[in-house]
Amino acid sequence: MAIRTLVWGENVHDQSSQVVQTIYPDGMHTAIADGLNEDDSLSASTAVLQDSEHGLTVERLAETDVLIWWGHAAHGDVADDIVDRVQQRVWEGMGLIALHSAHFSKIFRRLMGTPCSLTWREAGERERLWVINPAHPIVQGLGAYIDLPNAEMYGEPFTVPEPMETVLVSWFEGGEVFRSGLTYQRGAGKIFYFRPGHETYPIYHNEDVKQVLKNAVHWAHSDAPAWTGVDDGTNRPVEQALEPLVEKGPRLHKDGEAGFR
Repeated sequence: MAIRTLVWGENVHDQSSQVVQTIYPDGMHTAIADGLNEDDSLSASTAVLQDSEHGLTVERLAETDVLIWWGHAAHGDVADDIVDRVQQRVWEGMGLIALHSAHFSKIFRRLMGTPCSLTWREAGERERLWVINPAHPIVQGLGAYIDLPNAEMYGEPFTVPEPMETVLVSWFEGGEVFRSGLTYQRGAGKIFYFRPGHETYPIYHNEDVKQVLKNAVHWAHSDAPAWTGVDDGTNRPVEQALEPLVEKGPRLHKDGEAGFR
């Protein structure tokens, strides 16, 4: 069965900027999904901010193996209850790939638990993304680096938690460096942050960038069933202890009662 991938796009500059429309006439989300669908083992569809429930209904998320998130100008317009819903699915095992300015998205900042801030400059400068972990599945099929002729600069410090793995590091024409490919896990869900993707440059048409995204979907996908009780915090009574146990002393809760949260 193909890996069910949902590409979520903010779809703001896609509609309001003539520059972006020229590069991505059907929207950035469509271009990203089209690139993924070049791989027969992936099945990518799209949703946008303007859809009902932002296109992220309970039913749609339940049918999603990996969610790709692109946002920039309207992070605050994403409803908190939808963020709760996405977070729950990541905890249960849905993969999440956060692209470019999604570092400031509600879902990424919540999962990281940090400001996720950085330095930046919009000057169309050259970017070279160095592959620093050539054995990693996310960079298979690449050479030693990816060259992008025009990019928005992101620079350190990047205030995210220490990742499980750093896969790519960027150098920019102006001299800055940035950790551009980072992996995490939250609950049962794998997370990949991938830096390139400023909307005024044709980055998602780049063959190497498309290869990274295809690889990342495969990496983030889990064959395990959803861990639906990941946040239950079940009260296990004395009689269900694995070894004989005699209760000693007072307690606050009755058997089966929910704990404090």
